[in-house]
Amino acid sequence: MRVLVAGGTGFIGSYLCRALAEGGHEVTALSRSPGDTPEGVASATGDVTDYDSIAGAVDGQDAVVNLVALSPLFEPKGGNVMHDRIHRGGTENLVRAAEEGGAERFLQLSALGADPDGDTAYIRAKGEAEGIVRESDLDWTIFRPSVVFGEGGEFVSFTKRLKGMFAPGVPLYPLPGGGKTRFQPIHVEDLVPMLVAALEEDEHLGETYEVGGPEVLTLREVTDLVYEAEQKGITIVPLPMPLARIGLGVLGAVPGFPMGPDQYRSLQFDNTTADNDVTSFGVDPAELTTLGTHLGVE
Repeated sequence: MRVLVAGGTGFIGSYLCRALAEGGHEVTALSRSPGDTPEGVASATGDVTDYDSIAGAVDGQDAVVNLVALSPLFEPKGGNVMHDRIHRGGTENLVRAAEEGGAERFLQLSALGADPDGDTAYIRAKGEAEGIVRESDLDWTIFRPSVVFGEGGEFVSFTKRLKGMFAPGVPLYPLPGGGKTRFQPIHVEDLVPMLVAALEEDEHLGETYEVGGPEVLTLREVTDLVYEAEQKGITIVPLPMPLARIGLGVLGAVPGFPMGPDQYRSLQFDNTTADNDVTSFGVDPAELTTLGTHLGVE
C-alpha cells in the first residue's frame, strides 16, 4: 500500500512511518520542513494549509494519514485562530487532495472531546475536522487518543514547563486546581500498531475510536512521577483555578508566554475515555505501558 503520512516527521509520525515501512508499505512523510526519515521512508515538502503545495504528493497514494496538529497544551504562535487554520482547514485540504488524487483510505488523528461546539479553539477545530472526514467519499477511520507519551513527546516536559511558569527557581509547585485534571496517557509504541491495523484491516473503516493507556492519572500524579524519576524533591501546593485563570489571562498577553485562557479552560475537563477502544484491536488495556514504567520508576 502507498501511504502518505502528513506530519510524518513529527513525534507520532516518525514512529508510524517506521512501522509502516517495516510492514512492507511504500511510505512518504509529508511535512513543511522535511527532516530525517526512517530507512525506507520517502519525504515530501508541503503545508496542509496550502492545497497546491500538497496535491502532488497526495496524488497516487492509496491511503492518507493526517497527524498534523498543534499542541492543546500551549497557545500557538499566531493565536488560537491557528487551530482552525491547521486542524480544520488543513484536514479539508488533505481530504480534497485525497479524493481528487484517487486515495481510498483516510486515517484522522483527532482528540478526546473533539466537538464543534467545544470549550476551546483546539477542541472545536478538531470536531469540525472530524465532520469533514466523515462527510468525505473516503474510507475513513478516526482516532481520539488521550495524551500520547514516549521518547520525543511533549507531555512529560509540559509538567516541567508548567512549574517554570508559576514558580521558577523554587521547590514549590503551584498546580492549577491542585492538579486534579485527569489524563489517560498512552505510549506511542502502543498506539502506533493500532493505527497500522486501522489502515490494513477493513473492519475498522467508518469507526471512531477513543483510546487511552492502562491507567488514569491526575496532573498531580503525573508531576509526582516526573520529579520522582529525576530524583528531585518538590512540594506541590494547590493553585485555585480562579487565580490560575487570572494568571494565565494576564501572562497570556505577554509576548512569548506559552499559555493563555484557552489552555486554562483545557485544564478544567478530564482527558479520559468512557470505554477504552484499544480492545477493538485485541489489546488488553492492562498490558499497555504505564507512564511510570516509561519513566523508570515502576
